Formats: sequence, structure tokens, C-alpha cells
Amino acid sequence: MKYLHKMAWLGCLLMLPLAPAHAADDGQAARALLEKALAYYHDNGDKAFAAFSRQGEFVDKDRYVFVVDTKGTMLASGGPSSALIGRDVSEVLGPDLQKTFKDALKIPEGNGIQQAEYRWRNWADGKVERKHVYYQRIGQRILAVGYYLPRASAEQAKALLDKAAADLAKDEKGTLAAINTLKGGYLEDDLYVFVVDLDTRRYVAHGTQLRLINTDFGKVVDPEGKPVGEPILALIAGQDEGEYQYRWKNPVTAKVENKHAYLKKVGHFLVAVGYYSP
Repeated sequence: MKYLHKMAWLGCLLMLPLAPAHAADDGQAARALLEKALAYYHDNGDKAFAAFSRQGEFVDKDRYVFVVDTKGTMLASGGPSSALIGRDVSEVLGPDLQKTFKDALKIPEGNGIQQAEYRWRNWADGKVERKHVYYQRIGQRILAVGYYLPRASAEQAKALLDKAAADLAKDEKGTLAAINTLKGGYLEDDLYVFVVDLDTRRYVAHGTQLRLINTDFGKVVDPEGKPVGEPILALIAGQDEGEYQYRWKNPVTAKVENKHAYLKKVGHFLVAVGYYSP
């Protein structure tokens, strides 16, 4: 029954920007698979469901085609949710998701391929990971293909830190504002930037949690109560760059994970970006 959670994507059927560039290959492959499925469905109608539901040309690594109808019934799947074929999966959705699903059905059929993101358990390793889905409505059918977004690497974290530090040095006010908009180019997969004013020891920018702005960074502790802020401040007090490892909640998986942060001093600011260890 754990695969019922896949239908959570129905609660996120929103127009979204394209996936980050480093995920472009997976995104292109997923979209190409959906386009192939759409063409096949155009020629074969519902008879295509048999091909979609077996291991073959409509399964590509962990990418596969799945189909639900506008009533919430799973009609086809080349992945683990094939166990739900023929079942009304809408019954397991909460009231909010049911409403959102109905709203999504109001999207005109002629609007072409849409995109959404959701969290789903990766059946390969059992971990809940962020997934991007391409889908299109054809009459009373919704055809879709999703792919798992990669965890950000150490190299990506360093690159994002360098970008944020350089931008902050050039345009302090604009960069802090951009980080705090949560969509200013400083969010990448599970990476985000945070900035602390070393004179006041307070957060002045944070890529995911605006509630932290103007709070005392020195008082920050991990979920188990172990100090995080004070050790980082002590470390950066004696050098312009550094690294620190701690435990923190991953905004993508919503789980507490090991995190490795890269730190850089820019004037009287501490700029940091961390990646979550595999």
C-alpha cells in the first residue's frame, strides 16, 4: 500500500520551471518517454495500456509511464504502482488533495505537457526523494512520466557558495533580497544559501526558512540539541574559509541527515552552503 503515496503528485499539479541544468538529461529523457507514450496512445487508444504496464519500450531505468483517469483510477503503470491498476486511488487522498486533483482536471486538454514536483519513495533504495513529473491530459486520461531529481554534490555546493559570495561582494542589498525571495537563483535541488551578519551574529538571509531572519545564529543547535552556530562562528573567526559537518533537516526529504557545509567570509558576512551526504 506504500505505493498509494505516489498519487501525492496529484496535489502538486502546478506549472513549474524546468529542472536545473544538471538534471537536464534526466528531464529530457523523461519528457521524450512521455512524448513517445502520447504518440503511441494516439495511435492505439486504451489498447496502449498493456504496453505501458509491462517491462519494455515504455520503461527506461527508473522512468516509466503511468496513467490515471479523471476519476482517480490507475489504468496503467510500468513501475511499482502497477499493483494499483484498476483501483480507485483517489479514495486514499485526503480532502485537500482530492480538491486539488479536481482543480487540476480543469486544465484544458489542449494545454499540452505540464510539469509538477512531488516526493516519492525510490523503490531502488527505499528513500523518499524529490521527483519531477511530466504529464498531459488526453480526454479522460492523464499520461505521466517522472524521474528522481539528483542529490546535489559537493562540487555543486562549492559552486553555489562561490556564486553567492561573489554576488554579495558586488551587490549586498540585492543579493540578500534575492536569497530571501526563495526563488532568486540561490536554490538548487537540496542546496540553499544562508548568510549571517558577523557583527550582530544574526541571520540576514536564508534560502528556505525566512522565519530565521534576524534570529541569533549563535544559538542554533541541531535536532538533538548539539550546538551548530557557535562552533561555526568560532571556526570562521580565525579564517576566511572553512568547512563544518553537522546534522540538519533536508528540505527536500524532510528528514534529518548528515550535512557538510562550506563557509566563506565576505566582509562582515558569513556565507554558507551545505550539501547532504548520501
